Amino acid sequence: MTDPLYTPDRRYLVVRGRLWRAANPHLSEDVRQRLVRQLMEARRGVRAALRDGDADRLGQARAAVQAAKVALGERGPAWWTDGARDYNRHLARSSPYADWYRGLGLS
Repeated sequence: MTDPLYTPDRRYLVVRGRLWRAANPHLSEDVRQRLVRQLMEARRGVRAALRDGDADRLGQARAAVQAAKVALGERGPAWWTDGARDYNRHLARSSPYADWYRGLGLS
């Protein structure tokens, strides 16, 4: 497995050419780890609810995933404060990172 590819400003991870907002780097390591554990537990809850066909548990588990991702800064308001637009889920090649991405020779 290779290290994740981050944009130069470390605001996004690039996965198969798409930008995904990175976790807020200003979170303390212990807070980040706690939130990641909550996220993984919630994802296991989604999987179990899908397996069991339990719609109520599925809704609760998906809400827990959303809450953890918002707390990490991966969803919800952008964690940076300079007013820059959020390009979460945009293709790198059609974003302000296009020249940088093209220069990597990955596309």
